[in-house]
Amino acid sequence: MDLEIDGNAALVAASSSGLGKATATALAREGANVVVNGRDEEQLEAAAEDIRAVAEGEVVAQPADLTVPEDVSALVQRTVDEFGGLDHLVTNAGGPPSKPFKETTDEEWYDAYDLLVMSVVRLVRESVDHLEAGDGGSIVHSTSHSVKEAIDGLVLSNSVRMSVIGLEKTLSRELAPDVRVNAVMPGAHKTDRMEYLIQNAVDQGEFEDYDEGYESWTDEIPTGDLGSPEEFGNTIAFLLSERASFINGEAVMIDGGDARSNL
Repeated sequence: MDLEIDGNAALVAASSSGLGKATATALAREGANVVVNGRDEEQLEAAAEDIRAVAEGEVVAQPADLTVPEDVSALVQRTVDEFGGLDHLVTNAGGPPSKPFKETTDEEWYDAYDLLVMSVVRLVRESVDHLEAGDGGSIVHSTSHSVKEAIDGLVLSNSVRMSVIGLEKTLSRELAPDVRVNAVMPGAHKTDRMEYLIQNAVDQGEFEDYDEGYESWTDEIPTGDLGSPEEFGNTIAFLLSERASFINGEAVMIDGGDARSNL
């Protein structure tokens, strides 16, 4: 299916690894011009090179810390300067620490809110005028399966990420019809973040080894394995495109059927 986003300008936050990188890759492969972002400049440039190898559009690397307002402003402005506008925004951020409630400090709560919620607020605030100026912009917020179903040991993600879904639903009505806004809630995928969570559980004595930890995740997924980052990126690319023009204000689970919630 041709998504008809060739030549469009896209910004994908936190895209130097994991699902963010997979998303940027999917957009670039479809011909979009993409700005990728991360804090580690060496890792970011390596990711940009990987994406350029398969890209049909241009790929620009812009380092930024999403918790620093000036960095966010510069990130959006670089996109507009490079490509003459902004058509698609993907908000994304790394996950907060894996800790139980009793061991989580006030500072960690505030840090998680700044990373997961205020980064989204700032990205949208800086981008919205540019998105509205085009022929029809779109936003996808990448959150987590933990929004729908709490994950043991992830009290910060379980609690804080829900704010992004409330914002997404509000924006989908405030910004329509010029800008569509949706969210995705990824479950377990084959990423470095998932390797960290599994190894952390092993280190805490929950599993004897990594293989046992891996199986504990896949055993509950009806499709039988962790998700493919490439397929995840393709889903976001579709949601951003005009092929999904009647999808607005939705929060889409991408978890292989893992969640047991009816809603």
